[in-house]
Amino acid sequence: MTASLPCRVEGLCFDAEGRRLLKDVTFTLAAGPRSVLLGPNGAGKSLLLRLLHGLLRPAEGRIAWQDLTMGGAVGPHPRHAMVFQRPVMLQRSAAANVDFGLALAGVDGAERRQRRDAALARTGLADFAKRRARVLSVGQQQRLALARAWALKPEIMFLDEPTASLDPAATRNVEEVIQAMHAAGTKIVMTTHDLGQARRMADEILFLQRGRLVEQAPADAFFSAPQSEAARAFLSGELVW
Repeated sequence: MTASLPCRVEGLCFDAEGRRLLKDVTFTLAAGPRSVLLGPNGAGKSLLLRLLHGLLRPAEGRIAWQDLTMGGAVGPHPRHAMVFQRPVMLQRSAAANVDFGLALAGVDGAERRQRRDAALARTGLADFAKRRARVLSVGQQQRLALARAWALKPEIMFLDEPTASLDPAATRNVEEVIQAMHAAGTKIVMTTHDLGQARRMADEILFLQRGRLVEQAPADAFFSAPQSEAARAFLSGELVW
């Protein structure tokens, strides 16, 4: 168990422009299994991830981490990290991008250099340390974003569609990094609309539709015998929204 887990989400709702986009979402996240938020576009996957990370304030409900209860947005938890679908690269080298995150976290001196170099090596970017981040390929930039986050030694890593714009080879490289994070003990919580990726990466599925959590189940059980009509339609390739 990490200091943050389990996390209990109770009656979570989110409103925007007079519309309720997340509706009475309740579930528990445990340490260990890779949790994948699955569902059609507009189901609320990214919204839920941002609420979990403290970037948005819920209209109702609460998020109760083991070491922190959030009734509203309080900013990211210091032991959590998030990588977005299109991460922002600073106008500096790959190594300096990782250094910047560590400096903000108060990591100095030899430890900062060690963490930076280890993160670049673990993501296959050691040979690109001095290259400007913004001239790297899209897949390399995504791995750099993962390195920047992993260097902070997060207990929980939130990943929002981390391979949505990548080709198969780059997707494989990013998935290998995510699997290495999981193997090292980081809790993975990620969104995807890619069924193949969900089958490869998930230990449990949280399936959302129209702002509601429809199912939470072990991945094998979800893919072999989904309990809801909405999930069965989604898995069969029907147009679900």
